[in-house]
Amino acid sequence: MTVRPYTVDIPGPVIDDLRDRLRGTRWPDQIGEPWEYGTDLTYLRSLLGRWAEGYDWFAHQRRLNTYAHHLVDVGDDTIHVIREPARTVPAPGALPVVLLHGWPSSFVQLLPMLSRLVDPAGHGGDPADAVDAVVISLPGYGFSSRPRQPGADTAHIADQIVEVMAALGHRRFVGRGSDLGAGVLQQMALRHPQAVAALHLSGTNPYLGWVPDDLSDAEKRFVEDAKRWNQSEMAYAQEHATKPQTLAYALNDSPAGLAAWVIEKFRRWSDCGGDLDSVYDRDDLLTNLTIYWATQTIGSSMRLYYETAHSTGAAWGRVEVPTAMAMSSADMFPTPREWVERQWNVVRWTDLPRGGHFLEWEVPELLASDLHAFLREQRTNWT
Repeated sequence: MTVRPYTVDIPGPVIDDLRDRLRGTRWPDQIGEPWEYGTDLTYLRSLLGRWAEGYDWFAHQRRLNTYAHHLVDVGDDTIHVIREPARTVPAPGALPVVLLHGWPSSFVQLLPMLSRLVDPAGHGGDPADAVDAVVISLPGYGFSSRPRQPGADTAHIADQIVEVMAALGHRRFVGRGSDLGAGVLQQMALRHPQAVAALHLSGTNPYLGWVPDDLSDAEKRFVEDAKRWNQSEMAYAQEHATKPQTLAYALNDSPAGLAAWVIEKFRRWSDCGGDLDSVYDRDDLLTNLTIYWATQTIGSSMRLYYETAHSTGAAWGRVEVPTAMAMSSADMFPTPREWVERQWNVVRWTDLPRGGHFLEWEVPELLASDLHAFLREQRTNWT
């Protein structure tokens, strides 16, 4: 494996072509109330108007390049990482933290929390809490390469990330993630428990699988909520898990289509009360979208659902690695602790007062504080 520096450098003609396509968008009609049938026409026209005329990708590219980007070759794949070392001397026994995103976000979701992890003193915290942080773009996302063969499921990616961390000099580490990132971390903990010292996770998982007979009342409510959610909100995941290639043609060719598919999820899954602008800066949303567009990874990102749904090599069982859950009731629907404890060794549970599915973006200060507290609790186990 080789580790080499990387600079984000999207060619100007790619951005010019993007703007031309945005200006030439052929808009559909709309009936009903805003967002009732899906992504709202008025909001999307406004957002795409900003993307075409006011959004300065190159300014945001310069900001991204203030981080230490690297590429790591793992077999035939190349994994994009950001390495940010602790800016003060960590406490004895501190371990590095690998941070993983999910869909439809990218590594940019994790950046708002990064400085708080590596420089807590700069945010009013204890300098001894500082950690070395590694942000990873999942294969098929962002500046990681797109898998060229079938089988790149969460288990395969888990194996790759363990290799990446070893190449960076980290044989043992803590994992932080949600969404598909949490799925990868689950496989890492089951397949490589010697490498994963602890996990810090969040997010409602609406997939039920086998439902046991001895449910608590809270678990019964959770199962009913999950059934309703799967009926009304999970059509996108079914498409990803069954026919991602069909959808990829449209989203890879039309930035309006890409934005509509992605933005609706940010609005639905965030703790924004229906008003995205109350939680997200539009330019941050557009940076995420531009990365998908410029790297042409929307198809490969969706394909991870297919690979995982058709996986034959994933590990199964209860995760015994010490696990912290930072949970918000505004993420899809509430999840009871006893449900999570059936599959995870939960040693810390935090009910966050706000935040939805993208906590690193929405409430970075709350999430970093909870992660630091968890690491302090666990540190004596690693010395």
